[in-house]
Amino acid sequence: MDTMIHGASSFELARFPLRHNDPLRAWDAADEYILHELAESPPSPDARTLIIGDSFGALTCALHRFSPVLWTDSFLGREATAFNLKHNDLEQDLVTMVTGDQDPVGEFDLVLIKAPKAIDALEDFLFRLRSSLKPTTRIILGSMIKHTPGSVYKTLERIIGPTTTSLGRKKARLAHVDFDLELKVPTGSKSKSYEIEDFDLKLSSRPGVFSGDRLDLGTRVLLGSVPQTDAPISVADLGCGNGALGLALARRCPQASVIFVDESDLAVMSARENSVLCGMADHDFEFRVADGLAEQDFDTLDLVLCNPPFHQAQAVGDQIAWRMFEQAKRALKPGGDLLVVGNRHLGYHIKLQRLFGNADVVDSDERFVVLRGRYRGEG
Repeated sequence: MDTMIHGASSFELARFPLRHNDPLRAWDAADEYILHELAESPPSPDARTLIIGDSFGALTCALHRFSPVLWTDSFLGREATAFNLKHNDLEQDLVTMVTGDQDPVGEFDLVLIKAPKAIDALEDFLFRLRSSLKPTTRIILGSMIKHTPGSVYKTLERIIGPTTTSLGRKKARLAHVDFDLELKVPTGSKSKSYEIEDFDLKLSSRPGVFSGDRLDLGTRVLLGSVPQTDAPISVADLGCGNGALGLALARRCPQASVIFVDESDLAVMSARENSVLCGMADHDFEFRVADGLAEQDFDTLDLVLCNPPFHQAQAVGDQIAWRMFEQAKRALKPGGDLLVVGNRHLGYHIKLQRLFGNADVVDSDERFVVLRGRYRGEG
């Protein structure tokens, strides 16, 4: 936990999931630049404020006096924000949180945007944002320069209106956007789709969802190891994305109960929609927006399928994968399996060996390896 200074105030902020001695901060220089801008040119005290994509609540905490609305597709982002508000003795009821699969209500005087990693996710938020804007709305997007391609600014101009950029400050940059009510824009983002013929699946994805426009190569390799049985088994598709793994398993295991879990609202929404699209709405499915399997009862699952991310927003690392593996072990019944796929260089076999005492290679190709960790019931 580190201390962020804003004017005469300071805030102790933590990233989520919580990690002992986390070397990364819960904010970046783009957050600081936005707050510096607002300190130099303060909004009116009653400005209705919308914050989009605040990763861990840094902006929300600093601006809590404006009773902001936080709009984010991240469950962990909302959990981090709630934690940081409470830790800093800030009134949580002043903040309204809107999930990524819902839209904020009403118009706003001030809109602050932290650019998401995926450009189609930004497009989607901007299309949905237009109805909450008015010609006088002050719109600021903050981002780190190295993570911001020119297409971000073109997207702002194409969907919202004229855009100017600031000078760089601590490797961050701001974009100021004027809302053009008369701008002719498309009706909105469209879901992308593809087929997995071996499983008779047609999948669509909401913007920004992992592997939305084509089947991820790692997922494709893992699909070859999906079991087939008529037995009633309990399965979790951990980090489900659009639900490809869980739906494929349900094709092969008609008596399986499957939990689709992801921290992205739009991912779980996509998985739910795909269950209907594939004619599987009557199957025994549960769709859960959550911190992985953190709340899953111990010893309740026969199988966990996982293609873990190796980054959180722009931060690359293995802490998310490690956490998912730990959650899977706690949730598995004795004799239950975790099937995981990853690039060879990530060394997941070392982690599984430490956790499970075993790590079997189930399948592989030149880039990816599918590993199985079997929980034997010891501790």
